[in-house]
Amino acid sequence: MSLRLPDDLMVSVSGVRGRIGPSMTPELIAGVAAAFGAWLRSEGHEGPVIMGRDSRTSGPMLGRSVLAGLQSVGVDVIDVGIVPTPTVLLAVDHHNAAGGIAVTASHNPAEWNALKLISSEGMFLDGEASIAFREYLATEEPPRATWDALGEVTSDPLAVERHIGEILELSQIDTGRLERRKLRVALDCVRGAGGVIMPRLLEDLGCQVTSIHTEPDGHFPRDPEPTPDHLSELCDLVRESGADIGLAVDPDVDRLSIVDETGRPLGEDLTLALATAVVLRETPGPVVTNLSTSRVVEDVAEAYEAALIRAPVGEINVARRMQAERAVVGGEGNGGVILPDLHFTRDAPVAAALVLQYLCDAETKLSRAAADWPTYSIVKRKMEFPREQLIAAYGALESDLAADETDRTDGLRLSWRKERAWLHVRPSGTEPVVRLIAEAPDRERAEELVDRANAILTGVA
Repeated sequence: MSLRLPDDLMVSVSGVRGRIGPSMTPELIAGVAAAFGAWLRSEGHEGPVIMGRDSRTSGPMLGRSVLAGLQSVGVDVIDVGIVPTPTVLLAVDHHNAAGGIAVTASHNPAEWNALKLISSEGMFLDGEASIAFREYLATEEPPRATWDALGEVTSDPLAVERHIGEILELSQIDTGRLERRKLRVALDCVRGAGGVIMPRLLEDLGCQVTSIHTEPDGHFPRDPEPTPDHLSELCDLVRESGADIGLAVDPDVDRLSIVDETGRPLGEDLTLALATAVVLRETPGPVVTNLSTSRVVEDVAEAYEAALIRAPVGEINVARRMQAERAVVGGEGNGGVILPDLHFTRDAPVAAALVLQYLCDAETKLSRAAADWPTYSIVKRKMEFPREQLIAAYGALESDLAADETDRTDGLRLSWRKERAWLHVRPSGTEPVVRLIAEAPDRERAEELVDRANAILTGVA
């Protein structure tokens, strides 16, 4: 019998995601994992499946369900334990695996969890593969293995060590110079998987680290999304410790936020901007980011005479476009940096190394180094809105707002080039909301764009 997913489960190219209890049950997860393992086999992918998870309290329960589901269809599993999501993807490549499953809800609150599904390429399922798997899930009954053909489970305790080693070998990272600089770093891992990698990486880069919330127990002390509003404790730690920089990651360690030496959050978009500057100095080439990323990344690309290409929101959408454009760096404005020299996925440890390299190369304080780039105000808001009304809403927005450029590849993006302002309206792939994002050189204009969009959507609904 095929598996029917609950209506309140979030299903997208990001995987399947929901709240523990109502939607995310062990029985459901075992069924999805079994179907995924069987689907991989049906697509001709042999070898084990890698499983890793973040630190959420529901992780052990769902992890055991994943193991059982995969074993039940005769698929061997390599369990890498509590690790960053990018570490799981690297492990898929290292073991020549058929695919992987990361048990994580990324930046969502503690009551959420999810399965992120990974292809044999060491990348998340793209749109085409995601549709094919969902079709299999809805229509096929996975063939179960007999008692003597069940999958076996082994562990890989060295996945994090390999991840760190590969970062230290990147040509863009001057480890000797960083070790001599001995940067003072304040670190907040929000009790997620960052605690198993970030302190070790920073120490290997010669940093003097003062940290909070490195215990990977899933009891998040704040909203786990590393946005400026949630980083007050890290800002205080930067000031109290005299740190050169503050770093914050989300629970599965694919996003990085930075705080300058005065204790001022610089926003997640600047993470990608500074990382991009380091890469373009070393290896010129195209840059790819998503439609919701700050214009400051475009400013950096222009400064190095590099092409800036925008893709729909979603890590795999950016990664696929990076492959097509042969981009040297890319990512998303939520603090997610993708460096193809390592792999095609957002990687906060890589982002941290690149940002520290930028600070080291600048030979000045972070606040002054960041001031080299234009400053923008970005305003983000969520609202409940019936998705069946979105097309009408996009039409109303287009008619009401006289934009210079319109892009409908992912929701609706309107931009005003002379004003250096833009508005992006799109349904979230990870939450049951519509996101309104606007940016302009001054906050008043960005707020005005979001307020106007909110009013138009309210009128349509």
